[in-house]
Amino acid sequence: MAAKAVVDRDARATVLVFDDAGRVVDVDFRGSVADVAARVAPDDADAVETADDRGQSPHRDRLTPRGRGRPRLGVVAREVTLLPRHWDWLATQPGGASAAVRRLVDAARQSHAEADRLRQAKESAYRFMSAMAGDEPGFEEATRALFAGNAPRFTEMTDAWPPDVRDHARSLAAPAVGRVPA
Repeated sequence: MAAKAVVDRDARATVLVFDDAGRVVDVDFRGSVADVAARVAPDDADAVETADDRGQSPHRDRLTPRGRGRPRLGVVAREVTLLPRHWDWLATQPGGASAAVRRLVDAARQSHAEADRLRQAKESAYRFMSAMAGDEPGFEEATRALFAGNAPRFTEMTDAWPPDVRDHARSLAAPAVGRVPA
């Protein structure tokens, strides 16, 4: 709502809104505060949906025929492209190709969870830093420190940044470089 107030005061103002992953969120500031708030509210399609007793999402058109698969479990069909030797191996696995791929994905998610968390933190911080601090002194060195996991250097290179930008960049970077002072 603070961003809406800025846009209402100056229609030429540039306002960037970020999500917790450091991505810019497109916000339509037209209309009243209530209109903007309604548009910013989480979209039903993005929320976790529960299925009703017919196996349909409560938000889907009731005239839409129920698709194949297991909608109650949240199963989504997508295309996967593999080499013939991969399909041959998958065909020999218990439960079929889909079950084997799910097991492989679950195992990879578990074994790479920490590396994925660090990578995502670095990417989130970098996206935010690029948009908000790309012209700030020490940006390039701060980026190097971020990807090297060097908290003291990251802190040093972000000290001169505007406090709100510096503090948010540090909070996004913390999982990747360790705790940095706010």
